[in-house]
Amino acid sequence: MFRHQKELQYEVKVERPDPQFAKSVQEVLGGQFGEMTVMMQYLFQGFNCRGEEKYKDMLMDIGTEEIGHVEMLCAMISQLLDGASPEDQQEAAKDPAMAAIMGGVNPQHLIVSGLGAMPTNSNGVPWNGAYIVASGNLLADMRTNLHAETQGRLQVARIYHMTKDEGVRAAFRKMLARDRYHQYQWMAAIQELEEKNGVVVPASFPPEAEMESQTEAYKFWNLSEGTESAEGLWATGTAPDGTGDYVYVENPVPEGQIYKAEIPVTEIHHDLDGKVSDK
Repeated sequence: MFRHQKELQYEVKVERPDPQFAKSVQEVLGGQFGEMTVMMQYLFQGFNCRGEEKYKDMLMDIGTEEIGHVEMLCAMISQLLDGASPEDQQEAAKDPAMAAIMGGVNPQHLIVSGLGAMPTNSNGVPWNGAYIVASGNLLADMRTNLHAETQGRLQVARIYHMTKDEGVRAAFRKMLARDRYHQYQWMAAIQELEEKNGVVVPASFPPEAEMESQTEAYKFWNLSEGTESAEGLWATGTAPDGTGDYVYVENPVPEGQIYKAEIPVTEIHHDLDGKVSDK
């Protein structure tokens, strides 16, 4: 059961209308890494969770909070669009400079949504359910969640600097703080799951079943110009699960055969009457 309260999680009160900026805010609402994506991703992961109950509860708690963030952004976009009426558009067109400014308004905010938010990104591309990941593997999903929060917070931080409206910035600061905490939460869940099941997904396929020798499996082939890639733990370190050491191969050579597709000896033809014949 979901229950809606009229109060927003945090206050959203813009200082002045800015229809052009409203178009930009659409990205962090309905873009690939926007609030709609993390909302649906966490909720679907929670709906389908078959692991420990605490993970399901965590997903449902954060996913439900994200519903509130979607509503906050909708309220922000609506406030930014206040005053962007068709009459204002006509008036603005009389002044070339003002027309150029107002030209950045998303016309669908006027035509389609009646000065309201839409489930689209900043270019008007509709939100897509394919943006979300809910694999049923908790570790894989938690890592995806950390990635989503990372990209989402990055975009909010960028759009924060695109406005001087202190009301907008105040709301974004709160959202940035929540996104920081959510990253910490997913990091903690990842650490806990890695300690339980190992660091590689899926844990059900053991390393000894992959190749005859882990030395071969952990070779880092230098396949670009230069050798700077050797200067990292990914090239000369030890696997996190202790199953082997990495080996940097500066001048790798192919280990497979030259494959040449053979021309089929028999060609199958369908006659006009539907009969099959070999030639």
